[in-house]
Amino acid sequence: MDDPLKAAIRGVRDFPKKGIVFRDITPVLVDPALLRETVERLSEPFYEEKVQVVAGTEARGFILAPAVALHLAAGFVPIRKKGKLPCATFEASYELEYGTDTLEMHRDAIRPGTRVLMVDDLLATGGTMKACCDMVRAAGGVIVGCAFLVELAFLGGRRKLEPHSVFTLVQYASEEE
Repeated sequence: MDDPLKAAIRGVRDFPKKGIVFRDITPVLVDPALLRETVERLSEPFYEEKVQVVAGTEARGFILAPAVALHLAAGFVPIRKKGKLPCATFEASYELEYGTDTLEMHRDAIRPGTRVLMVDDLLATGGTMKACCDMVRAAGGVIVGCAFLVELAFLGGRRKLEPHSVFTLVQYASEEE
């Protein structure tokens, strides 16, 4: 395998439920060189986009998004699971590959016109990131792109994110790959 990032990502069968192959990015995170490479490569396409805020989704998006924000000299906005934020929020529900969930974002986290890069660890069906994009747009933010470490391309999630650009570092064309 030529890509050290893809080589480091583990496929864990039947997690969190039977029939799912969970893509575990922990080996990437624990390796300083791979973590640095991940942050640099996720940031690179957006250097000229004048990103003001990077929004990251709970939980693993919280690992990558703040690092990308620092790399781009931008702020960080957490998008959390329902009930975890103390102030007035936007809310969006979505379907996962294996269930449903609801996310929230503080109403005052993004001002109208703010240039926002959306970051998460994995793009599967696109439901999570679409919900995040919906909240950012509701706040008046301008989405400059969506960036992911991993894409499960066979699930077609990037279609749900149109017209936003989608950038991924590692793609899986099938569940068995």
